Amino acid sequence: MSQDFFYGTGRRKNSVARTRIYAGSGSIEVNGRSMEDYFPRDTLRMVIDQPLEITNLKSKFDIKINVKGGGISGQAQAVRHGISRALLEYDPELRSSLKPAGLLTRDAREKERKKYGQPGARKKFQYSKR
Repeated sequence: MSQDFFYGTGRRKNSVARTRIYAGSGSIEVNGRSMEDYFPRDTLRMVIDQPLEITNLKSKFDIKINVKGGGISGQAQAVRHGISRALLEYDPELRSSLKPAGLLTRDAREKERKKYGQPGARKKFQYSKR
């Protein structure tokens, strides 16, 4: 390898994950803590492991992630996006397996803002005709 790590940035809602993958044994560290410690739910850990499972590279890389902003679910999805982009930098041939799974597409859905004159983004105050 010409570099000692490959980099990928992942985003989801207000979360931003900066991901670096190194040659190693398969450990994942998030904000200086283990993945199991930072993401306690199994579903979130499964989301993060998706790109590694699809490409069969789970035990080949050590991954270090800095993630900030948003909630825990958005952060997990941002990490998944970042890992996918870093794997693509490692080997462009992996695009054929990552792209159909939808792991390279940035999910652009954001929270809609509240509008004035109503209680939420879409909900209206109760209307009384009489």
